[in-house]
Amino acid sequence: MDLSYILNELGEDRAAYFNAVAPPIIQTSNFACRTVDEMRYMLQHEFEVDFYTRGNNPTVDMLEKKIAALEGTEHAIAFGSGIAAVVAAVLSQVKAGDHVVCIRKPYTWTNKLMRNFLPRFGVEVTMVDGTDARNFAEASKENTVLYYLESPNSFTFELQDIAQIVAYAKERNICTVIDNSFASPLFQNPAAMGVDLVVHSATKYIGGHSDVMGGIVCGDRERINQIFSTEYMTLGAVLSPHDAWLLLRGLRTLPLRMDRIAKTTRQVVAYLQQREEVSEILWPFLPEHPQYKLAKKQMRNNTGQFTIKLNTDQIKEVDRFCDSLQHFLMAASWGGHESLIYPAAAAHNKGNYRSSLPFTLIRFYIGLEDPEYLIKDLDQAFSKMKG
Repeated sequence: MDLSYILNELGEDRAAYFNAVAPPIIQTSNFACRTVDEMRYMLQHEFEVDFYTRGNNPTVDMLEKKIAALEGTEHAIAFGSGIAAVVAAVLSQVKAGDHVVCIRKPYTWTNKLMRNFLPRFGVEVTMVDGTDARNFAEASKENTVLYYLESPNSFTFELQDIAQIVAYAKERNICTVIDNSFASPLFQNPAAMGVDLVVHSATKYIGGHSDVMGGIVCGDRERINQIFSTEYMTLGAVLSPHDAWLLLRGLRTLPLRMDRIAKTTRQVVAYLQQREEVSEILWPFLPEHPQYKLAKKQMRNNTGQFTIKLNTDQIKEVDRFCDSLQHFLMAASWGGHESLIYPAAAAHNKGNYRSSLPFTLIRFYIGLEDPEYLIKDLDQAFSKMKG
């Protein structure tokens, strides 16, 4: 299916809404029925029809169809946040007495789900180093039902060999779930490598404007319908029609934004490689990175996130560098038009660290600014780092 068709036409029926170019926001909670027979039909086919916006809504349906097509899956279901999508995907596959194998350093709230939430309900979780696919096989038990991946993972951007882990999973009849937010559906398609459920924080690249939150789960129709009838309808973490409309707007420019972000990121990384204040760059698209070949194999292009390690043992120098940046915002998320930093040092509190990450690490996200503009800002911040 052609990318331009997916982004601009798939799921849209302009003749049904006055030939408006932009999709409509169907901001309603209910959809009326004219007869009892019609309501009876709608109740029996709630998977497919618009009956109650907590289930289906035309604006949300458009978004789901487009992202399913981008990921190459049969179906998709949208949620109010990325973590809501992660939780629904995981809960749909587990019950008390089951065992899950998860990468060791996933997104913070996924980590809490695995370490704190699931064990409360009798689900055992083993966290493994995902850079070696064999660790998934070795950690598996007779009651293992789920492998959870995030490739690359958060902050340190370690990859997993998706195809190899899927092969281990299929041998054991284990479901695979992956968070694909880092790469976007344009640059990596895990379903094509055999992954069962692909999750996105749509807040990030899909939204692209830092003004909306959302999540989505993509997979085969049977699994998505299962999520619809259980976690989705029961927990109610649904995406509003207006937020779906904002995400549709973001999709229109996704290829242009991703291309610009990729190019600028490469220029900024090349600059940082020359700085003596930087001792290491954690980014799998550098040829010297130990997983460079795997990154090139699994992803079609780089995106805008990487982490640097500052060459210092003084946290005050890390703080001074970060505080001196004028055109990088300090914020938790990413994927919008503005460039960001997230310093691990922010977890420092009276000499104690809530995070296992060294305080010298700073995660960068590169947005849509001119590369020279960002590099000039980095240059002046480095000049102030030592005080």
